[in-house]
Amino acid sequence: MFFGITIEKLLLIGVIAALLIGPERLPRYAEALARFTKRAKETLQGAKTRMRDEMGPDFDDVDWRKLDPRQYDPRRIIREALLDDTPTATMRAAGAAALASKPNTTVPMFAPGEVPPFDDEAT
Repeated sequence: MFFGITIEKLLLIGVIAALLIGPERLPRYAEALARFTKRAKETLQGAKTRMRDEMGPDFDDVDWRKLDPRQYDPRRIIREALLDDTPTATMRAAGAAALASKPNTTVPMFAPGEVPPFDDEAT
C-alpha cells in the first residue's frame, strides 16, 4: 500500500479518528479531508503539467524508473560509468607522456648521504 499502510491499519486509524473526533464533528472533518485531497491532487497535476510544458517534448522520453532513488545501486552506477565513458588521461599518464616527449631529460640525483633541499614553508 501507500507508505507501508495496509487496509487494516487504515481502518483502525479511521475508527480511532471517528471516536476521537465524535459523530457531530466527523462530517466537517471528512469534508475538509476531501477538499485537502482534491487540492493536493490538483496541485500535483499542475506541477506535472508545468514541468511537461517547461521541458518540452523531451519530457516523455525520460525514463523515470531509472531516476527512482529506490533503484540506486552504487555498483551498477560505477560499472556503467566505467563502461560507457571513453578513458581519459590521468595526471600520471599525462606527466609520463610529457616526459617521454622531451629528449634527454635527466632527473637530478643526490650523492649518498647528501640531504635534498627542504622547504619549511611548503605544505
